[in-house]
Amino acid sequence: MDIIKKYFPTLTLQQTEQFAALYDLYFDWNNKINVISRKDIENLYMHHVLHSLAIAKVINFRSGTTIMDMGCGGGFPGIPLAIMFPDTQFHLVDSIGKKIKVATEISTAIGLGNVRATHSRAQDIKEKYHFVVSRAVMQLPELIKICRKNISKEQLNALPNGVICLKGGNIQAEVQPFKNVADITPLENIFAEEFFKDKKVVYVPIG
Repeated sequence: MDIIKKYFPTLTLQQTEQFAALYDLYFDWNNKINVISRKDIENLYMHHVLHSLAIAKVINFRSGTTIMDMGCGGGFPGIPLAIMFPDTQFHLVDSIGKKIKVATEISTAIGLGNVRATHSRAQDIKEKYHFVVSRAVMQLPELIKICRKNISKEQLNALPNGVICLKGGNIQAEVQPFKNVADITPLENIFAEEFFKDKKVVYVPIG
């Protein structure tokens, strides 16, 4: 939890309690349904929670914003972002039912009223959202091809509606088709820890 407070020092008491509850919940659920590498659960706050919250350093979602977390797995980045932005509505979507079960149970356990989770392929989701977020789900061109239909025309935020992805490693080739519009934020400019050295937030507006 200390690393979350380091970079987000103005959390409310409720947010602090919700973030603090995540470790035991994920530890317990991970023993039943493996959604995080067993050797990585000790690094939950840095590798998963803080990594998800990198998006909150790029955009401050306004009240009423709607977001789909495409390929949410056990709830990343959607659950940490839902804690951070309680007035934003999150729809967590994954094609693997047991992962959606974990995301649903954890959201319920910490009292997140702004989260719903659906066991579905993103291709089959027809609703519109201001943003689609994802973490290392697939190559950017494929992801945008699938979710372009889901981006709303209604604008609410300082950034135009679009896709915001957490990416690692060399992403030059997959970003190439969007080089004129994509905005890439290296996380080493935001977080000092070595883990973030090759990680980035990639934002692509969808008109």
